[in-house]
Amino acid sequence: MTSLDPESWPTVRAKQALRHHMTRRRQAFATDPVRVAAEEALCHRMVHGLRGMAGAGECIALVWPLPGESDLRPVMQALHADGLCIALPETPPRGHPLIFRRWQSDCSMQQGRYGTFHPDGPPMQPDVVCVPLLAFDRRGMRLGYGGGYYDRTLAHLPRARAVGFGLSFQEVTCIPTGLYDVPLPAIVTEREWIRCRGDGRTR
Repeated sequence: MTSLDPESWPTVRAKQALRHHMTRRRQAFATDPVRVAAEEALCHRMVHGLRGMAGAGECIALVWPLPGESDLRPVMQALHADGLCIALPETPPRGHPLIFRRWQSDCSMQQGRYGTFHPDGPPMQPDVVCVPLLAFDRRGMRLGYGGGYYDRTLAHLPRARAVGFGLSFQEVTCIPTGLYDVPLPAIVTEREWIRCRGDGRTR
């Protein structure tokens, strides 16, 4: 069992409470009639923005959707058709960074941990990493699923450009943060690209 500094307990509890709340909100949104249009708009905005971010020959890491997550397969198909390299994460045992494997439109998918799927392609080192989230704020802070995979992965890939993605209903005023939480530089929703500075301001 990992011991925690007592000063971190309120943050841990606050994150757990917000995680439960946002999971319920996402489950409710799954049946909302505006969901299809929102996810189409998110994919369109991501394709346009990622085309501008990634240079020729660069690799973009996306995700195969888990239940309740936005389906980015249209983004994968569009960017792959542009000739960009697409990679998807393989989930290793806890405590390790994600492994990214090359995805192509005709590749087979393998089942991984926690209901995930990943390609059977070769390992890749992405230049742009798209990060899923349960909630976010305008400082660029995100709430994930609690496994710490993307925190470790981004620390392992310091030169990669990170972009969080989600829908606008996932925005909250302030994500509870600890000493080692690092803000994302950008977050994209169906409505906008948010350029974050990490101090509560956007530009």
